[in-house]
Amino acid sequence: MSTGRRGRLTVYLGAAPGVGKTYAMLDEADRRRARGTDVVVGLVETHGRAATVAKIGDLEMVPRRLAEHRGSTLTELDVDAVLERAPEVALVDELAHTNAPGSRHAKRWQDVHDLLDAGIDVVTTVNVQHIASLTDDVEAITGVRQRETVPDQVVRDADQIQLVDLSPEQLRRRLAHGNVYRAEQIDASMSSFFRVGNLTALRELALLWLADRVDDALTRYRADHSIGGTWPARERIVVAVTGGPETETLLRRAARIAQRAAGTELLAVHVLPTDGLPSTPSATIAAHRVLVESLGGVFHTVVGEDVPTAVVDFARGVNATMIVVGVSRHPVWRQALLGSSSAEIARLSGAIDVHLVTHERARVGLGVRSRYSSLSPKRRAAGWGSALLIPALLTAGLLAIGTDDVALATDAMLLLAGVVGVALIGGLWPAVVAAVVSNLCLNWFFAAPTGRLTIAEAENVLALGVFVVVAVAVASVVDLAARRSAQAYRARAEASTLAALSRSVLSGEDTAHAIVQRLAQTFAMADVRLEERAGDRAPWSVVAHERWATDAQPGAAPAGTGDDVTEVLIDDRHRLVLAGRVLPASDRQVVEAFGAQAGIVLERRRLREQAAQAEVLERTESTRTALLAAVSHDLRTPLAAIRTAVDGLASPDVELDREDRDVLTATIADSTHRLERLIGNLLDLSRIQTGAVRPALRAASLEEVVPIAVEPWLSDLALDVPEDLPLVHTDPGLFERVVANVVSNAVRHSPPGAKVLVTASAARDSVELRVADTGPGVPEDRKATMFEPFQRLDDTSAGGLGLGLAVAAGLADAVGARVSAEDTPGGGLTMVLTVPRDGMAP
Repeated sequence: MSTGRRGRLTVYLGAAPGVGKTYAMLDEADRRRARGTDVVVGLVETHGRAATVAKIGDLEMVPRRLAEHRGSTLTELDVDAVLERAPEVALVDELAHTNAPGSRHAKRWQDVHDLLDAGIDVVTTVNVQHIASLTDDVEAITGVRQRETVPDQVVRDADQIQLVDLSPEQLRRRLAHGNVYRAEQIDASMSSFFRVGNLTALRELALLWLADRVDDALTRYRADHSIGGTWPARERIVVAVTGGPETETLLRRAARIAQRAAGTELLAVHVLPTDGLPSTPSATIAAHRVLVESLGGVFHTVVGEDVPTAVVDFARGVNATMIVVGVSRHPVWRQALLGSSSAEIARLSGAIDVHLVTHERARVGLGVRSRYSSLSPKRRAAGWGSALLIPALLTAGLLAIGTDDVALATDAMLLLAGVVGVALIGGLWPAVVAAVVSNLCLNWFFAAPTGRLTIAEAENVLALGVFVVVAVAVASVVDLAARRSAQAYRARAEASTLAALSRSVLSGEDTAHAIVQRLAQTFAMADVRLEERAGDRAPWSVVAHERWATDAQPGAAPAGTGDDVTEVLIDDRHRLVLAGRVLPASDRQVVEAFGAQAGIVLERRRLREQAAQAEVLERTESTRTALLAAVSHDLRTPLAAIRTAVDGLASPDVELDREDRDVLTATIADSTHRLERLIGNLLDLSRIQTGAVRPALRAASLEEVVPIAVEPWLSDLALDVPEDLPLVHTDPGLFERVVANVVSNAVRHSPPGAKVLVTASAARDSVELRVADTGPGVPEDRKATMFEPFQRLDDTSAGGLGLGLAVAAGLADAVGARVSAEDTPGGGLTMVLTVPRDGMAP
């Protein structure tokens, strides 16, 4: 019964079996019981270890639930019994365990959740290799894929995690002394999973995972208690990335600092303006991101109006211990007037150390940046022309109206509107020139005394000065807004283009041809080619006239040489060549993104080809190994029986009566039949694998196939094949071999005296022949491989090479049929042969 509160979960975490998790859990149970706590053992797996059995002692144990599965009796945690007993604490071993079919839940961690929901505290155990997010890492370390896993969040949400740790040497000594596995398992375990390298790597994995969990708890504690200062529990170095030429120097210096202490994290942060538009080319930022990742760090992008404040806030948010910044590139006079970001970061950092790195660009200026990078030459020419023309036209118009009818303020406002128009056309500097020209026009033509640059009234001096200032300020704002709008439009266009590219790849257009075709359409290029370096020359060689072979091209190659050709290098062996027009530098970034995508496509294609080749080699090696093993055992056994029988019959020293001679003759006949069947299967398999099977497909009736195929086993079968079944489209001779192999396999694995049921029925476009036995069946995880060569239910069977089903599947595929496996209700295996009806075959 629930107590109104959720139970607390304690997890004992280990790097490998045998480190002592279960023993530590029982030790805690003893301590709690000594304090008067009601503790029961819900389930503890002793694995036959005497020390664990002794440690249970007189602890109360809840009886386990019995579960029948495939003829075996399994014991599982009885959740209902524990809930009814309602203890304060329950011990539940092996959190990642998969329950037997028919249990309350599929996984034991779900049973534990029920106990926690009922207010029962639970103490449990788990190995690091069973944590879901680490299964890939564990497989890479040990070569073993863990099938039983527990979600990370289940363990992370535990109220307490205790690490049970042993050095690899200590654990191997325990294993050698028989304290982990039985004696017959020790040698195999020490040479496979329990190698020193495996155990060291798993131990590090457990420590790092637990350290991350502790770090999360520390972050939550600081947030819950509003602790803004940094706690240097772990070294974290934040690098302020500006995108300038000094960035690489900063990152490499920070990486060297991080390497001085094990476990130090490297984080790079780049601050975007509040409008979200990058002030640094995206290609440069992408290159810096790649560099950070190659150095073992993580790249972050944040938005902030004030760069120093944003960097410090980020560093505090990640609990950093050091900020690495570069010496300002601004000249000394500007730093004296406006200060520098590095100095401001040092002032704001508080308890965080600031490491200032000098570099080649320190205090030499930012370099000249063109303000016209977003304007075409025609726009720039129009801007300079309008800077003179618009003030002149406005002045002429005002003079035509008459200066007496319009006040000086009105004249100034009209000319100010002209300056804004110039800013929209040509940008800032033409607008500044227009403001100066407009000011001169106001002074000469409209401010008394006219016709002279002198001004009679003091207020007009102020008005003209304010006019220039306002005109320049407004022009600057308009120019900035226009450039930002152009950047936003371009960024949106680039994002749309890259999104379309991503959609094409995700939708299956993952060929190099699709990439270059979309590239040609997007940039209106006459020709786009994906080229591969010809020959076996080393990728780093430099040859003046290297030959390149076209790998993908949307159409015929037009003539395109010289300045209208753009080359983008993808990697050492591949490049993109675009012809038809000169490609602007701003478009090159998107082209490089296309090139990177093409490189990924090429790499995926190469990996697929390598995987296919490796699979072929693996199958060949597996077939060769299995064939050698078969020849050394399965083929030699009947030969030995024949040789023994022949020697007995031919021996002059032994007198045999008629019964003995009949037995020896039957042995020769039976062994010969086995040899014929094995050699026939081997020949069939070789024909299938070499593509030498040439079926003669025609309309056929199952009545002419099934009786002949099953004749040797009629006494072991129960046949139910209706006479009115429709005709099928197949090769009767080859399909007869398929049926014979499937029936032979079913009879061989059926219990003595049990009949194999062979039935047939018609579907809409096919006929199904079902062969059902009541034998041991096939586990679900073996069904995917049961049709491969040399696969048998167990490794000790002397019934053949394990080729029957492989030959059946191969021949069935050749004649257009299909073989599949299902479980027989009540136990056993049902093989389903699906044959297309005549007239329905493709």
